Amino acid sequence: MAAPSTSAAAASTAEQDALRASTFQRLHPKVYLERFLAEGVRPDGREFGEWRDVSVNVGSISTADGSALVRMGDTTVVCGVKAEIAEPELDSPGDGFLVPNLDLPAICHPKFKPGPPTEEAQVLSDRLNDVLVASGIVPLPSLCIEPGKAVWVLYVDATCINYDGNAFDATLLAMVAALRNTRLPKARYDEETGRTVCSRMERIPLPAPRLPLSMSFGIFDATHVLSDPTSFEEPLLDTTISVAVDEAGGLVSVTQLGLGIVGNQSILMQCIAAAKERRSELGKRVSNTS
Repeated sequence: MAAPSTSAAAASTAEQDALRASTFQRLHPKVYLERFLAEGVRPDGREFGEWRDVSVNVGSISTADGSALVRMGDTTVVCGVKAEIAEPELDSPGDGFLVPNLDLPAICHPKFKPGPPTEEAQVLSDRLNDVLVASGIVPLPSLCIEPGKAVWVLYVDATCINYDGNAFDATLLAMVAALRNTRLPKARYDEETGRTVCSRMERIPLPAPRLPLSMSFGIFDATHVLSDPTSFEEPLLDTTISVAVDEAGGLVSVTQLGLGIVGNQSILMQCIAAAKERRSELGKRVSNTS
């Protein structure tokens, strides 16, 4: 019998090493991460403050009034905006509605199961709504067709196609890009018929005076600050900090999930500074897509 070639033996050894590493990662994830961080690198090869590659494409959903597809590393989110006409609230007769929602289907990651929306999806949808409302990305009065009679309702529906962590940042980016891509039919309210008439030809872009984007950081072992955490890193983190910044570098919101960093405010300031720097880079990609 011929002896195995050197290349075949090396390949077999490499496969065995990869299998052992994969098994150790599943059985001892925290120790696995600690060993990487002790060498100054993360399991995916990034440095602590390094961000994953981001791509933004808009207008790919022809049936939507606006749409965007965002890839952030292996996390992929698609967002579509659908506009409908409704009556305004009695106490806000001149304001329209902005209704964001995120779906995390079972197909995007094994941790999500089939069935009704998960608690994580509901929490993320609430957080996204808070940032969009706080930023005033679309002034609600601009969605008014006729005060007290007719306003636009914008359903901003995002779906995660593939989940590899940091869905909040990816989804907010997709929603902002989709809203910038949105064009509404020119509409007027007919007093005689009591109906809203929309133009079939003329479409108007949404006013978007502020464009909030979020940058998230994971705090591991109270000392390591990891930008843009992955799905492997997220369950091992003490705290996640999300910093939403507008195009002028102004803070829209800062949220902390987990144990918090009450005793170390320098970490928070470090995250805010890094978020503002990253915002200027990401903002160019959004501005170039409309």
